[in-house]
Amino acid sequence: MSLRPQPRLTPELLLHGYAQGVFPMAESRDDPEIFWVDPRQRGVLPLGGLRISRSLARRMRRGGFEIAVNRDFTGVLSGCADRSETWINAEIFDLYTALHRMGFAHSVEVRHDGELTGGIYGVTLGAAFFGESMFSRRTDASKLAMAWLVDRLRLGGFALFDAQFLTPHLASLGFEEVPRARYRAALATALEQRGDFDAPGAPAPAQDVLQRNAQTS
Repeated sequence: MSLRPQPRLTPELLLHGYAQGVFPMAESRDDPEIFWVDPRQRGVLPLGGLRISRSLARRMRRGGFEIAVNRDFTGVLSGCADRSETWINAEIFDLYTALHRMGFAHSVEVRHDGELTGGIYGVTLGAAFFGESMFSRRTDASKLAMAWLVDRLRLGGFALFDAQFLTPHLASLGFEEVPRARYRAALATALEQRGDFDAPGAPAPAQDVLQRNAQTS
């Protein structure tokens, strides 16, 4: 992984960075300096390869939660930053909020009894989705968000789900690690296509999400 200091970011420069295969991070919440990150190995998800465990499938069928899209983007961003160590500093928070207003950043949210308990946010360009972060305040809340996010990406014609780094948690969901050159090739192909995050409309019922995932797993 290489880190390069860079000038003050704008939303437009941030999008240009994504198109080149890099993304920004800060060392900590209180560090004002932001770096471009260009991993040698990249975490990606084959969009037909999400692993939904039996326990998660039961939770999805049981219900008791609500899935929403882009209803509370800043709430999800705040939830992702609400941890002892985070790369989301004030400038990054403002940049992604601006990208959301511009229609390039999106969130999938999970609520229990009206309370935001989990979610994921990321950036879209062409048919690529760049997952930035997720959080969970209830068991499996982030996994629920992931299931609905992947379903939405597939329905919206996306070709690439970039998770940046592979973690054991993501690996358990079906994400895999690919070398930089392979990632760049997949990114170039995805940027030539068009994905539509809003095309699927309202979040689908759990049974539909499970059925579509089973058809491609």
